[in-house]
Amino acid sequence: MFTLCHLNSPPPESMKSQLLQMVVDYLSDISAISLRPSNPLYQLYQYVVGLEVHRYLDSMEGAPAGAPELIMALDADEPANLVGFALYLPYVDDPEACSLLYLAVRDSHRRQGIGRAMVDAMLTRYPHGEVACVAGKVSYFQSLGFQPLAARGPQVLMNTQSQASSGLVAVQDLEPIFQSEEVRQIHSYLVKQHGAQAMSDAEKSRDQLLDELAQQAIHLTQTSSTANRLH
Repeated sequence: MFTLCHLNSPPPESMKSQLLQMVVDYLSDISAISLRPSNPLYQLYQYVVGLEVHRYLDSMEGAPAGAPELIMALDADEPANLVGFALYLPYVDDPEACSLLYLAVRDSHRRQGIGRAMVDAMLTRYPHGEVACVAGKVSYFQSLGFQPLAARGPQVLMNTQSQASSGLVAVQDLEPIFQSEEVRQIHSYLVKQHGAQAMSDAEKSRDQLLDELAQQAIHLTQTSSTANRLH
């Protein structure tokens, strides 16, 4: 069993550390890149996505317009244990709309309705929901009430309505993170650990994966659009 907790301010440090650890542990599930741990770049993306989420959590302080909101799923028997979370952005100028950024549930607590409960709680607050996911996750989000709208790079843009909100969301800019000294140091460490050729191969593998995901997203949205016309 589990309980849900909604926050519009940063979570306590104990919960924050558990949440960030889940981001690291489930990177392949929640990131747009979907890299596998076997790719040497995996550690670098763990840092980048972890820092992105960290910044989102910090930006909840003071709850400015469009600040992230967080739904945490806690173990009912041990409420100090985080078993899942949904991090989302309300639209700045559309009080009905939000964009789901990250959704994760611990392996040990999956298939218990936790993800659905968190998304339902989000949509109760903001019924015009949006999420971008890889093609392999589309059927899951369809079961939660989202429908494919369009391909966006390696992801499928999905929405609870037939069109996206015209409002704006305050998304983090990842470019400064990728250009940071910390990321350069991590990359240098990985080159020393795996070798320059292995890192070059890892980048090619990543780019190939992104191309494949983009093609899957295009195919899925085209198929979905055709099916909708036929109905």
